[in-house]
Amino acid sequence: MSGQSTVLEVQDVTRTYQVSHGLFGGNKELRALRGVTLSLKKGEVLGIVGESGCGKSTLARLLLALDKPTTGDILLDGRPVSKTKTGIISRKVQPIFQDPYSSLNPRKTIGSIITLPLRVHKIGNAASQREAMLEIMDRVGLSTRFINSYPNQLSGGQRQRVAIARALIMKPEVVICDEPTSALDVSVQSQILNMLQDLQVKYNLTYVFISHNLAVVEHIATRVAVMYFGRIVEQAETEAFFRNPRHPYSQALLGSVLTPDPELGVPDPDLGTVFPDPLNPPVGCAFHPRCPKRVTVCDQRHPEPTGDRDDFVECHLFGPANS
Repeated sequence: MSGQSTVLEVQDVTRTYQVSHGLFGGNKELRALRGVTLSLKKGEVLGIVGESGCGKSTLARLLLALDKPTTGDILLDGRPVSKTKTGIISRKVQPIFQDPYSSLNPRKTIGSIITLPLRVHKIGNAASQREAMLEIMDRVGLSTRFINSYPNQLSGGQRQRVAIARALIMKPEVVICDEPTSALDVSVQSQILNMLQDLQVKYNLTYVFISHNLAVVEHIATRVAVMYFGRIVEQAETEAFFRNPRHPYSQALLGSVLTPDPELGVPDPDLGTVFPDPLNPPVGCAFHPRCPKRVTVCDQRHPEPTGDRDDFVECHLFGPANS
């Protein structure tokens, strides 16, 4: 991937919200993102993993320009998203959301839903829009008999194919996949994943694939970024990450994956049950209250990343004093 151009870049992005703290408590700051830096090269699949509440979906909203960073920049093809018209962004970056039913207008036909981006952006005429619709429906495995159907007449897997067709009909550069298979039956998930892989190769697409399912990420991603408490704490090529996770949190995530062997029982990731309070973040490394490998410095100062932009770990165990 080293020779590929960078299509999307996140530069030290934070996102802060003001949260009411009771009738007399005033507002408190909730920092959903705490200095996220990422780069996405043309044609790669970046998997973003982490527990619920770590900031994955907030990051997705920022990448789609549905929300704005409090500080930092997001660059699309080298241009700041904040200085780019929304229409240009939506032509280049498209979403596939978790729940296909809630993301589809129940009062519109499947044909109307799929061709909507072309009509909004005034691309082509009715004949060329229909031709593009038929092509993408064929690519995602949707029968043309569904053109005049409504979302409630389709299965969950078929609705997600509609959502994918709508996202890809304009051939965007980047597709933000936010838990695109988690709402589907297990039997359908592999079909959708394999189709997404085929489409990625066919159209040379670039994916940001957000998921809590490590098996899914291992299957589809070329690089993995681990989020914890609003930060990327580790990033590596997929094979290297699953072979040798470095951050204690990454190790705990992989250790929590269920295995088919009933004799092994339910795995214990040794993380405890308490997630840090985002309104009162811990001093030092945010993970240290739950970390089985913490040392004295962990509760004193935040660790600096060790490595380069695409392959690093943010942990005191890998700092200069331990290298």
